[in-house]
Amino acid sequence: MTDDMAVTLLVVAKAPVPGLAKTRLMKAMSAEAAAGIAAAALLDTLAAVASTPAHRRVVAMTGELADAARSDEVREALSQFVVVDQRGDDFATRLVNAHHDAFDGDPIVQIGMDTPQVTPALLTSVCTALLDLPEHCVLGPALDGGWWVLGVPNPTWVVPVGSVPMSQSDTGDLTRAALEKAGARVVLVEPLLDADELDDLQAVADLCAPTSNFARAVADQSR
Repeated sequence: MTDDMAVTLLVVAKAPVPGLAKTRLMKAMSAEAAAGIAAAALLDTLAAVASTPAHRRVVAMTGELADAARSDEVREALSQFVVVDQRGDDFATRLVNAHHDAFDGDPIVQIGMDTPQVTPALLTSVCTALLDLPEHCVLGPALDGGWWVLGVPNPTWVVPVGSVPMSQSDTGDLTRAALEKAGARVVLVEPLLDADELDDLQAVADLCAPTSNFARAVADQSR
């Protein structure tokens, strides 16, 4: 028996390309600066996932890494993961497909790249909750009304989520309702704040280590 949990950790991510990443921030900063914030969030997320004792780690990626901010660092971080391309015309479809592409028989715990404050300890607790309750799904609400983590026994449970409108103030509630309507028992875990809006950046940075990529990127932007 190994120390690795029988779980696949899945990160659904977008290459931090200027002009395409963190576009909500571009009202207050340049496209390059917004992409730098996105790159920092992605790098910290990947580091946390890489340090979590899961059996398998997958990144479903979209966008051109060659054009991304901090592209060399992102490529190096991705070398520790199985990387698959996102498939589909909208985010919900790509999300469902990412779960199917990542599945190898183990339950899946999926996060995005907007919660760089996530830690290996927190991810481990989410994985443990999913493994301890194999007939359940795990959902971590985001404080903006969405969700930051979704744990499922297999990709079948993600299909109902494909019909849920994303990036709305009620996305989290609608996701939970869709899962429960499909017959899942949903266990809620710790809520987190997404680093989506300008007003969120410092609050999220304060939850990160001072030496983290995200905290340093936010500090550089505030100078």
